[in-house]
Amino acid sequence: MIVLVINAGSSSLKYQLIDMNSGAVLVKGICEKIGLKDSFIKHECADADKVKKDISMPDHKVAMKEVLALLVDPAIGIISSLDEISAVGHRIVHGGEKFKGSVLIDDQVMKVIEDCVEIAPLHNPPNITGINACMETLPNVPMVAVFDTAFHQTIPEHAYLYGLPYKYYEKYKVRRYGFHGTSHKYVSNRAAELLGKPASELKIVSCHLGNGSSICAVKNGVSVDTSMGFTPLEGVPMGTRSGSIDPALIKYLMEKENLSITEIDNLLNKQSGALGISGVSSDFRDIEDAAMEGNARCQLVLDIFCYRIRQYIGSYAAAMGGLDAVVFTAGIGENSPELRAQIVEGLAFMGIKIDMDKNACRGKEVNVSTADAVVQTFVIPTNEELVIAMDTVQVLG
Repeated sequence: MIVLVINAGSSSLKYQLIDMNSGAVLVKGICEKIGLKDSFIKHECADADKVKKDISMPDHKVAMKEVLALLVDPAIGIISSLDEISAVGHRIVHGGEKFKGSVLIDDQVMKVIEDCVEIAPLHNPPNITGINACMETLPNVPMVAVFDTAFHQTIPEHAYLYGLPYKYYEKYKVRRYGFHGTSHKYVSNRAAELLGKPASELKIVSCHLGNGSSICAVKNGVSVDTSMGFTPLEGVPMGTRSGSIDPALIKYLMEKENLSITEIDNLLNKQSGALGISGVSSDFRDIEDAAMEGNARCQLVLDIFCYRIRQYIGSYAAAMGGLDAVVFTAGIGENSPELRAQIVEGLAFMGIKIDMDKNACRGKEVNVSTADAVVQTFVIPTNEELVIAMDTVQVLG
């Protein structure tokens, strides 16, 4: 059984083609900087060199079509026909309270995903685009939705409710949902394996850091709190998202700038964060490069980012009553030794100490802790695609 996994993020689209009989990854790749002028695809077949193609991808629909074309490309593809694909597993960011697990996609499921667009405006639209593009090209192939929010359904009521009139939870299900669930699930379980202990006995803070970032407290193998909330806007400042702010600022800015609801929503989701503060880019690689060249506002972006993550690590250790491990994953977490070091700076009092030589790694699974560290710090490349593929097979029986 060959499963195609589609993982569409706010500015990226990761894909893998997995032979579930052998567990082999036949091909994997990522479309990056979607919507930006310098977008590209990295494509890698098993036992072959990576190929990087600079391709204009103004949106996720174009990116999805490029991916499907690459899979059957005579030169760098891996299958002779798209008919060889048995199923498609889609990462879906927001499923509300409706889904506590993965499901076969039908019209009813699509309706729920579409209804969640207003609370996940950067993510559910590309997720829907990916589904529609696949259904158009692969009309007879079963498709499964794997929800980011499902892993966080274990968060207790005292952690997921906001300080609003309870009737809004009853009427509209206004609450903390959390995201990046498949990533937090994978890396926390992998950290447990590396520690040689059951996940049910551990307290782990998982830091999924990319264009979108979230921190998760994983106690005894389940999510008990997370930084993103009702939407993926809450939490640390991100590529274009503001992260948590004083809600009174919304009214203040709307009045001062004469902004509509749509305009303020666009400002918070697409014009803020790293892009808004730096004025340079939403991509942290560009921000780090500019900071190295002396750009003070880009350095400020990095300082704010690291400070807020450090706050979450400390608060989640307190919430769980201790800490066994911190895990860094995703684009920034896996590939920026400098930011990892800056984030844990000053946390030695908690037992978090990293070895700078071990930490000089990118995209590899490494325990970067010093020999005397009480709390272990790991870099673990996330494998959301494997989780999605396994869930897809399970749903299809």
